[in-house]
Amino acid sequence: MVIRKNIAAIFREANLLEYKSPEDYISVSDFYKVYGYACLYASFERIPITNLTVSFVESHYPEKLLKHLETVRKYKVEENSPGIYTVTGDIFPIQIIDSCRLSADENLWLKNLSNSLDPFSVIKVNEEITRLDKAARVQAYMNAITKANYNAVEEAVEMREPAKSLEEVLERTGITARAEARGEARKALDIAQNLVNLGLSFETVVSATELDPEKVKALYDK
Repeated sequence: MVIRKNIAAIFREANLLEYKSPEDYISVSDFYKVYGYACLYASFERIPITNLTVSFVESHYPEKLLKHLETVRKYKVEENSPGIYTVTGDIFPIQIIDSCRLSADENLWLKNLSNSLDPFSVIKVNEEITRLDKAARVQAYMNAITKANYNAVEEAVEMREPAKSLEEVLERTGITARAEARGEARKALDIAQNLVNLGLSFETVVSATELDPEKVKALYDK
């Protein structure tokens, strides 16, 4: 089966992945432990070493490790996609992934496996789960997100409840001073995008932001 994702570009027959929690990182020592395990795995499973790949995932820029691989191991490291560092020069492909820099559109699940989500990110994940009808299959994933982002999840739940007034909507999205946004096109567009994301009607968004209706319409067409 072919996985058409940027993080799977190097994948082959067997693909080993080392994932670190948001508080942890991939050390040089971790790299060699997993590297050694990969060689043992190929031997035990009788898989050609050239049919195996290794991926490391963390929530930070792996500066120390990348420097070691380039200067000590003499590997070539390239960032072929945001947050994905492809390492070449060994007998099997290696990649190191900084999940914080991944594309939110292409890597929704991995990028949001974090302890620093905002309410809008939580809502987006939930909407995608509903759209794909995956609730039962990703329960453990959602439990992990909820535990690590309790406050953001609470805010997301509140934001999904129907607001009683436009002022309440503005308060929920952190927009309490409309006057400050007037004359600042970028801020006004950001406000409008937040309101569109919350599912407000076209007329309400135009009224709340006082933007050109054509600009608001473009936000719905994205």
